[in-house]
Amino acid sequence: MNKLVLIILAIIFPPIAVALNSGVGKDLVINILLSILFFVPGIIHALWLILR
Repeated sequence: MNKLVLIILAIIFPPIAVALNSGVGKDLVINILLSILFFVPGIIHALWLILR
């Protein structure tokens, strides 16, 4: 159930899903930059981190 919530959250707002999954660190910074520049790569990065 928790993974399902993270996947839904990754589609809506990727940085929050990454922060909940990986904590505050380099993955969060990368995801914020990807989400600011282009939204779709931020979603893909968040889903990749959650599902790996």
